[in-house]
Amino acid sequence: MEYRKNIVWHHSQVSRSHRESLNGHRSVILWFTGLSGAGKSTIAHAVEAQLHQRGCSTFVLDGDNIRHGLSKDLGFEDSDRKENIRRIAEVAKLMLDAGTITLTAFISPFRLERELARRTVAEGDFIEIYCNCDLTVCEQRDVKGLYRKARLGEIAHFTGISSPYEPPENPEIVIDTDQMSIEECLTHILNHLHKVGIMSPSLT
Repeated sequence: MEYRKNIVWHHSQVSRSHRESLNGHRSVILWFTGLSGAGKSTIAHAVEAQLHQRGCSTFVLDGDNIRHGLSKDLGFEDSDRKENIRRIAEVAKLMLDAGTITLTAFISPFRLERELARRTVAEGDFIEIYCNCDLTVCEQRDVKGLYRKARLGEIAHFTGISSPYEPPENPEIVIDTDQMSIEECLTHILNHLHKVGIMSPSLT
């Protein structure tokens, strides 16, 4: 597009490293993916609460919340889902530069879109967390009644029923949310953050 020639990235005098130094920890994107009902939002918010207690700068980008504003113009067809994830990846990248530990809780069903999200940032800045949960268990949890409606044909393009979900092939973290408690999932994720140096020993 011709107008892009007139757009130049403006570099701030305050860098990401300055913000990380002020916060006392590295910034990172924690990308939670999995079926509806797999526990993405629940665990992401539990992780955020623990990190906040440790004095970390955090923010959760939640799927439902984003569709109330940033993506309220999008539906749930494949093209809309892809655009939704593209927008989230760009927002998460900005928050990464802000020095914040950003947790995203989205089904994000397609491997290619998750890989494109990963490629928007440098290696090590994107941690994919696969909330692995059997479809039967997700349907049993179904607090919103979405699976029931999808089975009845009342909701189109529903992931796991009428639209595919492509599990991650090499996620940094796998939590089996149909077998592990929230506390076990939380411990597993925090241990990984300590291991890769996101948080300093003083924050453990």
